[in-house]
Amino acid sequence: MHTPAIFRQHDLPTLHRQMAASALATVVSQGPNGLQASHLPLLLEPEEGEFGTLYGHFARANGQWRDLEGGGEALAVFQGPDAYVSPGWYPSKAEHGKAVPTWNYIAVHAHGRAELFDEPERLLHLLGRLSDRHEAGRAQPWALSEAPRDYLEAMLRAIVGFALPIQRLDGQWKLSQNRSEADRASVRAGLANSAEARERELAAQMQDPAAAGA
Repeated sequence: MHTPAIFRQHDLPTLHRQMAASALATVVSQGPNGLQASHLPLLLEPEEGEFGTLYGHFARANGQWRDLEGGGEALAVFQGPDAYVSPGWYPSKAEHGKAVPTWNYIAVHAHGRAELFDEPERLLHLLGRLSDRHEAGRAQPWALSEAPRDYLEAMLRAIVGFALPIQRLDGQWKLSQNRSEADRASVRAGLANSAEARERELAAQMQDPAAAGA
């Protein structure tokens, strides 16, 4: 990911928080059939390894997992909030007209070499943790133990798990840091008044000086 220094996010806990918030990642790999991508819910273990380790699973029928056999390289992309930025929001436009549209966004790219596994108990543990995470906060959370054991065993045979120890982590927080404070404040106000939740979320990120990341 091309990341100008002014937009680069270095803080590991901040990167991890965004990865946890963007639980559905795009996992990209290169194999005999070219580039392949799958959209997968991933679980982050932040204390495993220098940058953390990601866990997830493919449907066995999804041949992408074969790209990762023998430690194949993968890229997991976590997309945060994003928004179009109109040059009409910049006070500086009225002064000199030197403004064009752009896009503000937050994104994290995690690179690593995958380790595949299909042991039933290990898969069951992964599925239990994933479901517990996403059921948390519901009035009546569903638990893996509610499904019949023979049904679960059949489901486990239909998936392939993977661990992805993160070897490189790139974060980009493009939040108008290259504009004047007056322009940034105006963009922030415009996004905060948007009807779109993701744009209001981006405005909140712009409010936090630490979000700039440099």
